Amino acid sequence: MYRVSANEIPYKVILLKDEEYEVFPFLRSDYGDNELLCVSSYHGRSYLVGKTGDGRFVVSKGNGLSYSQYQFLHTGEFGDDTLGLLLRQDAERDFIMGQEIEALGIKTNHMEYVLELDMEIALPNGHRIKPCLLQYDVECPYRICDAAFMTQEQIWSEVAKWENMNERGYDMTHMIVANVLIRNLRVLHDHDILHNAISEQNYTWALELLDFELACSPAHPYTSKDDMRHVKDLFPREIMQTYVVINYIAGVLRENIDFEKVDELFTEYGFGLKQFVVNMK
Repeated sequence: MYRVSANEIPYKVILLKDEEYEVFPFLRSDYGDNELLCVSSYHGRSYLVGKTGDGRFVVSKGNGLSYSQYQFLHTGEFGDDTLGLLLRQDAERDFIMGQEIEALGIKTNHMEYVLELDMEIALPNGHRIKPCLLQYDVECPYRICDAAFMTQEQIWSEVAKWENMNERGYDMTHMIVANVLIRNLRVLHDHDILHNAISEQNYTWALELLDFELACSPAHPYTSKDDMRHVKDLFPREIMQTYVVINYIAGVLRENIDFEKVDELFTEYGFGLKQFVVNMK
């Protein structure tokens, strides 16, 4: 972990979950009176900013780029999308979809606020936008992809907690993970929810599913007709993405993954991989 300076910026609340949470309207700055704590370079625009009363970690997203000497970098590839920045529509979708997914019983982050900062950033394309922050709390601040930046003690401290999720009595840790992650996917797909970014970067070591700015559901569909036309095509991809996360965790834990058992578990949850098998001639 490393610390960066930040300034406190005037703000207005766009969305809020509960009113009792402390607000952290910080933006990265070379010379600031506040601090942001960066877990690893994978957290490109997310920082630890505090703790809740019950010891959960408070994260703020959109506070500026955590690597490079520059706060924001605009490559022009996706309109106003800018590295280090969080656009208002993305912050709102992340917040709203996160609450919807939390209500389904999936372990995830707990949303607190969407804040709009009272300042403007001028992009190279001529647009001027106000930065937004998404503030939420989590049980574990480390993502699965952060393994290279964690000590073995930190990793195994989190893994030890998984035994509470071992309802089937698995003797291999990656099978506990497989059961949790595949069941999560079953719940999402049963409710026609597309996460659209399942990866080792969007699960914490507490097996909390994060990052919903690309997600959609019947209650919160995409606005583009073209996007809606292709949504169904993306659901099978999430099966493979979930498999990659399971495989990644098994590798970090130095476990020899039992592909046959994992495949059987996918089938049990209605995701039989045989439907995707390509015949070799």
